[in-house]
Amino acid sequence: MNWKREFDAKCKTAEQAIEAVRSGDRVWIQSGCGTPSPLVNALVARAAEVIDVEIVHMMTLGAADYTKPEYEGHFRHRGLFLGANTREAVVAGRADYTPIFLSEIEGLFESGALPLDVVLMQVSPPDAHGFVSLGTTVDCTLTAIRCAKVVIAEVNDRMPRTHGDTSIHVSQISSLVETSRPLLELCTEAFSELHMEVARNVASLIPDGATIQTGIGGISEAVLACLGDKHDLGIHTEMCPDGVIDLMESGVINGQRKSLHRGKVVAAFVLGTRRLFDFIHENASFEFRSISYTNDPFVVAQNDKMVAINSALQVDLTGQVCADSLGTKPYSGFGGQIDFIRGAARSHGGIPIIALPSTALGGTISRIVPMLEPGAGVVTSRADVHYVVTEHGIAYLHGKTLRERAEALIAIADPRFQAELEDFALRSHYLERKAGVCA
Repeated sequence: MNWKREFDAKCKTAEQAIEAVRSGDRVWIQSGCGTPSPLVNALVARAAEVIDVEIVHMMTLGAADYTKPEYEGHFRHRGLFLGANTREAVVAGRADYTPIFLSEIEGLFESGALPLDVVLMQVSPPDAHGFVSLGTTVDCTLTAIRCAKVVIAEVNDRMPRTHGDTSIHVSQISSLVETSRPLLELCTEAFSELHMEVARNVASLIPDGATIQTGIGGISEAVLACLGDKHDLGIHTEMCPDGVIDLMESGVINGQRKSLHRGKVVAAFVLGTRRLFDFIHENASFEFRSISYTNDPFVVAQNDKMVAINSALQVDLTGQVCADSLGTKPYSGFGGQIDFIRGAARSHGGIPIIALPSTALGGTISRIVPMLEPGAGVVTSRADVHYVVTEHGIAYLHGKTLRERAEALIAIADPRFQAELEDFALRSHYLERKAGVCA
């Protein structure tokens, strides 16, 4: 029972614990619903005492005040996947964006390419043996703990205890801050009829017994809503949303035909609401693992009938996919798109999908474009793309010529933009003008 004395000795206030952060340190913050807000707030409150502290994380929830102009010189954020709370600072040049596959982030810590000094995380209370759980969010934090010099944990009695590779012993933690507060939630995005039209086309590609990667947003939620008539589906994903609960309770998602981790939902983190937190608590159907495992394309490929469903901001007529930027302005990140697209492509019976509405801004611009916007980043190369799905249909591009790609993508673009897309394709010699048609 010595761990209890150790636990008590390590308990501090958030302000006391954060005193361990020094000028020049690099600090990792656990992401998503696991964001340790009291520790983040205490760190920001120390701004006047530190300089050149780099704050590294994926998408966190809640405020990211360390990116505000008044904290320049004290804090600098390095974003590995951007959320709404950090996007503006990156665009303004006060913060940085690192394009990287999620599966490769932990390798930066382990190799020393991105050494860590401090980890800020949120965990459950300890069990009878002194082990706390990372709960909702394993992400890259397990590896960060092993690589950092100082580990500071918010111990929140409302954090669920989850199964898988989620446990850390009290002896591995430098300071503990006890709290009792609701976790930060990401409410389900309401999906529109447009999302449902795209989702129905996606769902038509998903066979019984498939293993699915889920994502964030209206289309992903709509796809889950369209799967009620499927059988024996499984989940292997980086992120799991509320939408899986009804499908698991109805038996649609049971993992019984999975070829890897049969019967288990494998994920690195959840993004959702209290309903989801309660559902995963002590639920042996879930197996949480680090992103370096869940997103490893060679692991993903071991799931037969792996269906990867990812989104895009733009797709050009050759099949190049932009998913992380609006022109030169970073918007989100590479995330797990390539990890899962490549893993699904190598799965037996795998189906890699890029799904998006055909238009944006209320139908005023096409997402199927002649060329990507100047400065836009290519997340998924045209050689990696297999299926592109909009509300107007399904285009299969793998192994196709530029002509065949242009024809297929124009066919699933919004009809209002098809003529100008075809005109560009003709002028670019992707398509040949039909005999007898005047220039």
